[in-house]
Amino acid sequence: MEKQHLRKQVIQQLHQLTPSDHEQKSASIVEKVLASDEFKYAETIGITLSRFPEVDTRRLIEIAWQAGKRVAIPRCISSPREMDFRLIDSFDQTEVVYMDLREPKIDITESVKPEEIDLQIVPGVVYSETGYRIGFGGGYYDRYLINFPFETISLAFDCQIRHNIVKEPHDVPVSYIYTDKHIIDCQKARDANE
Repeated sequence: MEKQHLRKQVIQQLHQLTPSDHEQKSASIVEKVLASDEFKYAETIGITLSRFPEVDTRRLIEIAWQAGKRVAIPRCISSPREMDFRLIDSFDQTEVVYMDLREPKIDITESVKPEEIDLQIVPGVVYSETGYRIGFGGGYYDRYLINFPFETISLAFDCQIRHNIVKEPHDVPVSYIYTDKHIIDCQKARDANE
């Protein structure tokens, strides 16, 4: 199935979640992440500020701050489609930019290098069990992850997992996917498929 069609189909499914289901399933996913070694041992976490219908990341960010972890969110640079992750310790250090995305304010946040982020939480719309993903179409994370040296996880509702994603040469898979029903070890799934 074509990427654009699959992306649109899954976004439509996500919009059908009731606010109650969205909240409960997001909470279930966050609880799984909080119990994970990836989260426990991370000192600096790269993450986006989600927007509906994505898995809600606000609670995860707040708990990371309470645990003394550093939180970095991306600022997108449209040309050459790169991301600059910047540390925030308050949602007040963000602003709404294009497409209703919240990004860090440059003048009051500090940039961090990819090698300083030991856990990267990667957003997306559609995922395969092998960790390949279809994002929102900008290609920012595909470029960023090429040289990212540490753990990558994604947060997804179970309905976002598909078996028919076509892998492209530039795609970089995530290590784990946390859903409301499962924790998927993507490397294990890739090994089983080879």
